[in-house]
Amino acid sequence: MDLEMIVERIGELLREKNLSLATAESCTGGLVASQITDVAGSSDWFVGGVVAYTNALKAHLLGVKEEIFLRNGAVSRECVEAMAQGICTVTGSDMGIALSGIAGPGGGSAEKPVGTVWVAWCVSGTVSSECLHLSGTRKEIKFQSAWAALEGTLERALQAG
Repeated sequence: MDLEMIVERIGELLREKNLSLATAESCTGGLVASQITDVAGSSDWFVGGVVAYTNALKAHLLGVKEEIFLRNGAVSRECVEAMAQGICTVTGSDMGIALSGIAGPGGGSAEKPVGTVWVAWCVSGTVSSECLHLSGTRKEIKFQSAWAALEGTLERALQAG
């Protein structure tokens, strides 16, 4: 299944279940939202998205607490889970996707190398997340991240009430 087919299937499921979706993106820079809006009819279920690249914007728009950045950093389970919850709160959407990671080529560390990307989903208040360990160019890491986020969204849309 290609990416457009994944998004189309997400849309069918969300329409059937009368659910909405919003995105909160950092390292992907709006690529997930772009993939969604490439599909005709996505306005039926896609509320919109935020590109929160700085910690200040993550805190201000999405409600990520300062102690999360200090304790865990922006590339962490805690941060993306707060982002996913925050985008649902801000937009009133039923589902939220959030991503934060290190697309490279710089910015990595021994603890969080380039290609470390956290993705979180909030579905009707229930939050789940996963850490990806990707490789490739900056563009490849961004695309792989968006693909993984949308595949995870499809899985969760299938299970959503």
